[in-house]
Amino acid sequence: MPDMTWIAAVARLRARREPGVLVTVATVRGHAPRDAGAKLVVGETGTWGSIGGGNVEAVAIDRAREMIAVSKPEPELIDFALNDKVTNQHGVQCCGGTVSVLLEPLPVVRAVAIFGVGHVGLELARILARQDLDLHLIDTRSDVLTEERLEVLADAVAQVHVHHTPLLPEEVLEELPRGTHVLIMTHDHAEDAALCDAALRTPRLGSIGLIGSAAKWVRFRKLLTTEGGHDEATVDRIKTPIGLPDITGKEPATIAVSVAADLLRTFETETN
Repeated sequence: MPDMTWIAAVARLRARREPGVLVTVATVRGHAPRDAGAKLVVGETGTWGSIGGGNVEAVAIDRAREMIAVSKPEPELIDFALNDKVTNQHGVQCCGGTVSVLLEPLPVVRAVAIFGVGHVGLELARILARQDLDLHLIDTRSDVLTEERLEVLADAVAQVHVHHTPLLPEEVLEELPRGTHVLIMTHDHAEDAALCDAALRTPRLGSIGLIGSAAKWVRFRKLLTTEGGHDEATVDRIKTPIGLPDITGKEPATIAVSVAADLLRTFETETN
């Protein structure tokens, strides 16, 4: 969609968890194809918008794709002289001005899915909602997903997506974006077990975490390797217990802080 606005293009890349670069004409002195503020969005394969075409745009696209390829996080400023004495990589532009172009990487935003928005789940959602990520909240119970109960997330930095799944919450796994980190903490052990099984069968997920005791995990591991048919290495993808072991408090808010800190530590070690 070449006529998509740059804001829509950025939103589309975010929704698809694809990296990109926002290219902006930062300064213009003299004559140039576009005024300061003109924008172009560069993805791995597509581009949206324009900064005037010609050499400036072609060089900016090439450099943006290089930045995407190496996951360069820092912005970059490129200066161009637009006169017939300067032969550039993609030809000559004779407008007579000079242009500075700012290239700002658009990182892939992380995604987290919390299955079970009970006491701990809601406290965890409150903490994670302060992060720049896509936050999916899934529960079979409509009463825990009411607007009144989720009003505490009204000032979220994250983009919050609420999924009410009365029958089969595991179906949401197929809808989650690539690399989503999954945290399983429903009100029902049978539901937790079904979600563990389904998560192990869902390709392209990030980490999988399960709340619960050591005794619960012994039962689940046996279930997953016998009835589920998963091998030990596959089952080991599930991390349990979740949270930092040194934090032993049992209050929902305390558990949530521990789980959130553990997840943020996972973010630090992953590559998108």
